[in-house]
Amino acid sequence: MQQYEIVIVLTPLLTVDVAAEAIAKYSKILTDNGAEIVQEDNWGLRKLAYPIQKKTTGYYHLTEFKAPGELINKLEIELRRDERVLRFLTIALDKHAVAYNDKKRSGAFNKKSPKAEEAAN
Repeated sequence: MQQYEIVIVLTPLLTVDVAAEAIAKYSKILTDNGAEIVQEDNWGLRKLAYPIQKKTTGYYHLTEFKAPGELINKLEIELRRDERVLRFLTIALDKHAVAYNDKKRSGAFNKKSPKAEEAAN
């Protein structure tokens, strides 16, 4: 199974509960079709780089998962049909991106180096 990342941008007109329900729907589609969700990260309401459908903000949600390749097409069709979704981007991760995400989850990038600690003192 290949590892993927998907970022979904939902319309800002939704309540927090409706946005969570929409994300839960797509997580359920993934798990029902044999995918394994590695991590989910809700980024919340953020400003868009450019207006989409006259909206300047959107609810961002990132999901990292392992799934067979056939599932991606099914998921993207469901995302295109949903009026609540402004944009989405699915990325197939290579071994370097998977290693980077594992390090990021373990907190390896948040640790201060000894040289940085000495300079701070």
